[in-house]
Amino acid sequence: MSYTTRDIRNICFLGHGGSGKTSLAENMLYMTGAIDRQGKVPDGNTVCDYDAEETKRQITISASVAPVEFNGTKINVLDCPGYFDFASEALCAIRVSEAGVIFCTAKDGLSVGAERSWKYLKNAGIPAMFYVSKLDEEHGDFNAVLSALRDKFGASVCAVTAPMSDGTGVIDLVHNCAYQTSGKKTTKIAVPDADKARAEELREVLMEAAATTEELMEKYLEELALTEAEIVEGLKAGLIERSVFPVFCGCAMNGVGTEALLRGVTEFVPSPDAMPALKAENGTEVSCDPNGTTVAFVFKTISDQFGKFSFVKVVSGKITADQSMRNSRTGSSDKLGRLYTMCGKKNTEIKEIICGDIAAVGKMEYRTGDTLVDGKAEIVLPRIQFAEPVYSMAISPKTKGQEDKIATGLTRLNEEDISFTIVNNGETHQMVLSGAGDIQLDVLCSKLRTRFGVEPELAPARVPYREKIKKKVEAHGRHKKQSGGSGQFGDVWIRFEPQDETDDLIFAEEVFGGSVPRNFFPAVEKGLREAIHKGVLAGYPLVGLKATLYDGSYHPVDSNEIAFKTAAQLAYKEGIHNANPTMLEPIGTLAVTVPSENMGDVIGDLNKRRGRVMGMNPDSDGYTVVDAEVPMAEMSSYTIDLRSMTQGRGSFVFKFERYEEAPGNIQQKVIDEAKALAEAE
Repeated sequence: MSYTTRDIRNICFLGHGGSGKTSLAENMLYMTGAIDRQGKVPDGNTVCDYDAEETKRQITISASVAPVEFNGTKINVLDCPGYFDFASEALCAIRVSEAGVIFCTAKDGLSVGAERSWKYLKNAGIPAMFYVSKLDEEHGDFNAVLSALRDKFGASVCAVTAPMSDGTGVIDLVHNCAYQTSGKKTTKIAVPDADKARAEELREVLMEAAATTEELMEKYLEELALTEAEIVEGLKAGLIERSVFPVFCGCAMNGVGTEALLRGVTEFVPSPDAMPALKAENGTEVSCDPNGTTVAFVFKTISDQFGKFSFVKVVSGKITADQSMRNSRTGSSDKLGRLYTMCGKKNTEIKEIICGDIAAVGKMEYRTGDTLVDGKAEIVLPRIQFAEPVYSMAISPKTKGQEDKIATGLTRLNEEDISFTIVNNGETHQMVLSGAGDIQLDVLCSKLRTRFGVEPELAPARVPYREKIKKKVEAHGRHKKQSGGSGQFGDVWIRFEPQDETDDLIFAEEVFGGSVPRNFFPAVEKGLREAIHKGVLAGYPLVGLKATLYDGSYHPVDSNEIAFKTAAQLAYKEGIHNANPTMLEPIGTLAVTVPSENMGDVIGDLNKRRGRVMGMNPDSDGYTVVDAEVPMAEMSSYTIDLRSMTQGRGSFVFKFERYEEAPGNIQQKVIDEAKALAEAE
């Protein structure tokens, strides 16, 4: 079927894990004839959850696209993960959607995931709608959920559908009718007598909310009523302005409410060309113009056994097969590969991607966040902003010698998911994997096993401690080696003292009378610079040291650079031991945003972590930002513990600030661990 930009709707399904997003996407495909059989998440046979990890865990891990055709409209449904570890996938989907549908179950009501989704849409300025799912569950209460949504998000939240009291369908409050569903068939009927009073009450609230323009408001105040067309007009305008938030309801398992949702999406969710123009990084406005310069945004990449695909949204113009596009990030122009419409893992080749549509390009070396342009236009669309990774673990292979295999596998996986980072820490000799939480890291490890045939193991990442001396000492280093022929001789006296000018070594010399020839000074300094990489307490780098070479002796034949370098290192070992060495630990600044009711638990927990609370500032929506300084060693499990304390509502940013002397018990613990590690190796 041929579509225009005005026939396109891009929506993303958001909300807590287990709230029915994948099941509804499946039901929409089934009810519109895109699939012959409706799969179920527990059976592992849904269209959107096709990855092996998703099937095994019965959760959505990666956002997937399900194109649905209804009444001449193409609705691209982006089914997003509900678990917080995979929030980056939701952010990618929001970036290319014209509206987000936030899921709440009829039984559990407003969840943490729904609150977070609301924040994501608010920050992105994207229209928001709600869907109350699982109406068939015991103790489900649509009215209670609707009240909770209005209490939380304001009177602009209004029902556009409501459940029929007999459970066989939903009432369409916009058109004042009902849709009764049996199997795959939905029939339009009059509102049942038993539901008329409640429907009338909800319809009045809807009309008031839909009076978003001055003309509609005047008419509503005069007549206390709006026509169906005026309600649709008001909802359309209110959605774009984020002044109206419609609420749908239904049950994906029996199809109740699905057709009403599809009808509502086609009627008042904005098409791509109805949304405000996007601003490029240089301030240029990019409108959704089918006749404009072709501009496309890569919002997702996948590389698996089904091939490599770059998911794009055409922001302006159109893309045709074999068209040459320039990547604004790399500056290179490449002829596009084949174009595909994706439905889960199933791909169908197409000839073009029209303005506003979402599809995939095969076998191109694009990355998430790339902007593709036709010609020489200097357009770079803002990249997607992800939260900084806050949970880090050291990753290594169970079998030695497979480090390169792990690094290669993680690099490939990072092409798909750029929200995690991999750092080879040369200081701690660990490969550190950082992500949003333990589930994300566990999934990455599983993918390394299944896709790349390497068995990884995770361990706590070592903390990069430092060592420093606290008093001034003088030390003697003498290296003398004699074996047939010329020998080696180097003799130095060095004064070691603490300094706070720099973390680096300050080297000075006060040699008089040529006791150590000037040409050996660089060798002494080099020996010391190598030595400070390993402190005497636990082998961590020594910082804040001043070393002054003030005396020594030499042999006219046997002295050389190696001898003086070795002598300096001998002086270092002797002197640092006697200079009252101490351990320094990294301290970071923590800004943790939590609901005000969780303040007591959070501050008590920070005290247990040896944290110092520096201040508290109220944030929006009843949240408070707690500023604190906390030792890095106490933060390894904070992601998981904060979620537990705040039911997932809390978030934080942690950044390294400085080093401080560690308490004695902590120092001894670090020293003991270093000794145990050295013995094990």
